[in-house]
Amino acid sequence: MKTISVISPCFNEETNVEICYQTVRQIFANELPEYRLEHIFVDNSSTDRTPAILRELATNDPTLKVVLNARNFGPFRSTFNGLRYATGDAILVLLPVDLQDPPELIPQFVRHWEKGIDVVAGARSQRQEPLLMRLSRGLFYRIVNALSDFRLSPDVGEFQLIDRKVLTAVLSHNDHYPYIRGIIASCGFTRLEIPYTWLMRKRGVSKYNLPRLIDTALNGIFSFTKAPLRFCTLTGFVMSAFCILFALVSALLYLFAPDVAPRGTTTMIVALFFLSGVQLTFIGMLGEYVMAIHSQVRGGPMVIERERLNIETPTAYSPVPPRIADLAL
Repeated sequence: MKTISVISPCFNEETNVEICYQTVRQIFANELPEYRLEHIFVDNSSTDRTPAILRELATNDPTLKVVLNARNFGPFRSTFNGLRYATGDAILVLLPVDLQDPPELIPQFVRHWEKGIDVVAGARSQRQEPLLMRLSRGLFYRIVNALSDFRLSPDVGEFQLIDRKVLTAVLSHNDHYPYIRGIIASCGFTRLEIPYTWLMRKRGVSKYNLPRLIDTALNGIFSFTKAPLRFCTLTGFVMSAFCILFALVSALLYLFAPDVAPRGTTTMIVALFFLSGVQLTFIGMLGEYVMAIHSQVRGGPMVIERERLNIETPTAYSPVPPRIADLAL
C-alpha cells in the first residue's frame, strides 16, 4: 500500500485544526481507500488550545504525527522541517489548516501523480481576497520571473503534491530560510498545474500579515537571483558615465556660454540628495545578501522542537533539529 504524506503547519488554530484532521481523514477513507494517510501537523508554539487538541488527536490516532516547536519559526521553516519526517511515496507539501486550499483536490492530485507527473501543483486561478492583495502578488511574481532563470507561477503556492524523488531534491537544499515553492520550481521535473478557487477563511484570523508577506517576497527575490546586485553595478557605471559627461558639458558651457552654464547650490543639493538616495538603496540591496549569507554561515538549527508525538525515527535526508530536552543534555 502506497503512502501519501500531508504536511499542515499551524499557529493558534484551535478552531480549525481538528476540522482539518477530520476532513482529510474522511477524504482518504471515501476516495483514496487504497492509500495510507500520513498526516503531519507542525505547531509553531501556539498559545491557545491547538497543542492540547493535537495531543488528544495523536493519543487517539497513532498514525497522526505532531511536531511541537519551541517557538514560532514561521510557516516556511516549519513546513520544511515537517517535510523531513515525511515517509510517503508522494507528499502534499503544505495543506493549511484553515482549508483555504481545498483538500478535496487531493484525490485528483494523486491520480495525476500515478500517471507519472512528478509535481502536481494547485494554481489559484481565482482568489477570494481584496483586489490590492491580488495586484501586489502579481507584481511580485512578475519581478521574480523577470530576474530569475526559471519560471515561478504567480498562482502556485506550496499546495503541491510532489513525488518522493522531488522531495529528496528539495531536502538537499541547505537553506536557512527556505522559499519552498521556489526550491520546487528550481528542481524541475515534470509538472502539471490544476486550477482552483482559493477560498476565504471561514474560521479564525490569518496570521500571515503584511510584514510577513513582504519578508517572504524579499526572501524569494534575493534567494533565487543575482539581478539586484547586477542592477546596482550597471547603474553605477551609467551614473558615473553621466556624471563625467555632465562635468564635460558644464566645463564647455562655462568656457563658451557662461550665461547658460549651470551654477549655484541648487544643482549641487539636488545632485547630492539624488546620489545619496541611490547609494542607500544599493547598500540596502547589498545588506539583504549579506544578511542572508550571515544567517547561512552562522549555522544552527533551522527549527528547535519542544516535542514530537508519534514520531520514532526521523528520515535520513537531512539533519534533524534538536529538541529542548536534547539541548538540556
